[in-house]
Amino acid sequence: MSKAPTHSPYLPVREDWLKRRSEPILEPDLPIVDPHHHLWDRPDWRYMLDDLLADTNSGHNIVATVFVQCRAMYRKGGPEELRPLGETEFVNGVAAMSASGGYGPSKICAGIAGHVDLRLGARAREVLEAHLRAAPDRFRGIRHITAWDQDASIMNPAYNPGPHLLTDKTFREGFAQLEPLNLSFESWLYHPQIDDTTALARAFPGTNIVLNHVGGPLGIAGYAGKRDEVFRQWSTSIRNLAQCPNVYVKLGGLGMRINGYDFHEKADPPSSEALAAAWRPYVETSIEAFGANRCMFESNFPVDKGSYSYAVFWNACKLLAKGASPTEKADLFSRTAARFYRLEL
Repeated sequence: MSKAPTHSPYLPVREDWLKRRSEPILEPDLPIVDPHHHLWDRPDWRYMLDDLLADTNSGHNIVATVFVQCRAMYRKGGPEELRPLGETEFVNGVAAMSASGGYGPSKICAGIAGHVDLRLGARAREVLEAHLRAAPDRFRGIRHITAWDQDASIMNPAYNPGPHLLTDKTFREGFAQLEPLNLSFESWLYHPQIDDTTALARAFPGTNIVLNHVGGPLGIAGYAGKRDEVFRQWSTSIRNLAQCPNVYVKLGGLGMRINGYDFHEKADPPSSEALAAAWRPYVETSIEAFGANRCMFESNFPVDKGSYSYAVFWNACKLLAKGASPTEKADLFSRTAARFYRLEL
């Protein structure tokens, strides 16, 4: 895999640096569903099936994975609203390769969360149905990224949703098309926006929503050096959101540039102990608020690979779950994700 281009909002992946940290695999038999990863082939960054398999085969027992929208392989032509169908078609093909058994026992891309522009309003219904036709056995929902901050340097330049998109009337008309099709929604935004997800969840109690990356606590630009203040605001919003029974949360995605941990600036990659110590407040608060049956650990690879390796990440998750009961541990690592994405393991 080549590193991320210099203009990328993501941290570059340095394979030689990652190899400086090697750890014994903790609880190697524990079944894991990785409910959040991407695949792409970009001019300066390739992360395709063989790259993913190199990570998932690094020692942990990854029994299945879920692909989440990342603008991969969109159709080049045709109506704008149908171009994201190319991504679902591509990923369903990768999943079919995995289902052949020729690439190991893991069910790669067993679930797919694609993209439909919900600003289409009621017209989103026909596009959602097209995705379901493209991957009837695997398409489970969509992600429409709404991450926004008034400081543009924080944002991914590929997305500019503007503030409070989740409250927009036409967006909500599109969102209303999910429940009749038994489709879920991936909510990716930054921590000051979490309350918008709460309002959305209350307005649509019949639609399952999963908060990506524990709600995106920011730690750069104007949020740098304010981790305690950010945590207080985040934890208040998280506890309010957890009161919505249709909302789940993904525990991960904290290795991005925006989180401000700066693991990538150290001479050596972080240990699983260091990761667990840094993330413990967010993970423990989330589990306490939502319960293990609505929490799922996620890798967010390859985005987070600029900060640590796949094997070390899952070791950190296992350290964070050390005090969990067998039932809670099964939920955190596989069963919550399997229920949410309706996976047959």
